[in-house]
Amino acid sequence: MPPEVVAHRGASAARPEHTLAAYELALAQGADGVECDVRLTKDGHLVCVHDRTIDRTSGGSGVVSAMTLEELRRHDFGSRLGGEPADVLTLEDLLGLVADSGVRLFAETKHPVRYGGDVERRLADMLSKHRVDAVMMSFSPWAVRRFKALKPDVPTVLLFNRIWPKRLPRFADYAGPGVHLLRRYPDRGAGSYCWTVDAVEDVVLCVERGVRFLATNNPARTRGIVGDNLTPDQP
Repeated sequence: MPPEVVAHRGASAARPEHTLAAYELALAQGADGVECDVRLTKDGHLVCVHDRTIDRTSGGSGVVSAMTLEELRRHDFGSRLGGEPADVLTLEDLLGLVADSGVRLFAETKHPVRYGGDVERRLADMLSKHRVDAVMMSFSPWAVRRFKALKPDVPTVLLFNRIWPKRLPRFADYAGPGVHLLRRYPDRGAGSYCWTVDAVEDVVLCVERGVRFLATNNPARTRGIVGDNLTPDQP
């Protein structure tokens, strides 16, 4: 089977990352899934922000975990990256969009954070309240193990950046290598979640290796490359 195309932070090559507009465009472009990073605010809300601070992605500054949701909503998360003005995106709002669309959600919990395991506990609670096809991910093995104990029915991805271990721990369902690791390990890739894949040659490599999920900033373009490189016996 060809890889499922996952919109990394939404269609973030065209619209500001982690904005509702980026995810709406990803769905319009036919993404099979959408990826988001989640952090916990001071008052216990899960928000979709990649960095520890809001300095890069908003018109303001500050540490996400030290700010309330109301404080985050005072800042514009769209204009600085070239889009329309946008509020910080809560995971709950994204879940509503995903539930209506039927695509798969890939939620990455960020670590280290001051609230530790509260992030996974809040994520597990929220997924229990929303009927979505979800996958949990993290670079932290402790986070993945903690979440798996809370929600054993939800698939998990253990993300890798430096090395690709030969064996996955039992609590991880999928390997999550960066595409640079896919190039480094020529005998691996089948059934994995690979990030962040935008270059034509890397998309082709994912198809050839049997990657299961392919995270990309440009889902429309990537989907076209995937289709052009399928063998005749692939759907």
